[in-house]
Order: sequence, then structure tokens, then C-alpha cells
Amino acid sequence: MDLDDLPVTEFAFPGPLRDQLVAAILSGAKTTTSALVADYEHHGEPLPEAGLRSAVIDSAGRRVAAIELTDVRVVRLADIDLRHAVDEGEGDESVAQWRAGHEEFWYSPEVRAELGPDFTVDDDTLVLAQRFRLLHRASGG
Repeated sequence: MDLDDLPVTEFAFPGPLRDQLVAAILSGAKTTTSALVADYEHHGEPLPEAGLRSAVIDSAGRRVAAIELTDVRVVRLADIDLRHAVDEGEGDESVAQWRAGHEEFWYSPEVRAELGPDFTVDDDTLVLAQRFRLLHRASGG
């Protein structure tokens, strides 16, 4: 599989969190991810659909793996379920723990720089809940 032929998928921003998430993908611990629908709308991007294959990049911008989306749902933040939260592979043991960690990220300076300083989330915020499978690891990845 040629990773250079695939569109890129980025997890978080370059740095320790991205490194942790990429390692979880490569180990098989991470099989779901969440994104804000507002982020796609802000960038004028269409929502991804099941079947999309993409290359995962690390903090250095290297293509380290290929994944395929197997399920994509738009859900209210309040409706994220425990299975999705646990399958994100970040060690969360409850939806409340998952939500606290994600809200910390969504209120980070980096996200605020993209979505604006007044952006907030609440129970009705739309989240793109995605499930994927690891298709390929790059050599050395």
C-alpha cells in the first residue's frame, strides 16, 4: 500500500498528544476518534464517510499508517457512548472522563485560534464520531 497516494489524517496538533494518539493507533488500542462538526464547517470541508482511506501522520509529518473509516456518525456531545469513549484508546473509563479530556482540548489555545475565542461546547454540540481500522503500518512505524 502506497501511503503517498492517500489523503492525510491528522490527530490533534503536532506534539505529545499527537504522538500518544498515533502510538495508540499503531498498537491497535485506538479504533475511534472524535471531531467537532463545527471544525469541518469552519474549514468548508465535507464530512468524511465510511470507506474513506487515509494516511495517518506523526508530529514530524511522516506518513506512518493507513486507516479506513468503518463507521461515521454525527451525534450530540451528550450522546457519545462509553464504547466510543473507551475505544479512543486514551485510557478513559467513563464518558465523563472522556468528555473532560476532549473539552480541555477543544478549549485549548490551538482550537480557539482556529474556531475563535468565543467558541464553546455544550450537550448539543455536534460531534463526528468515527470508527476506523488500521490497514497498514509504514516500515519502522
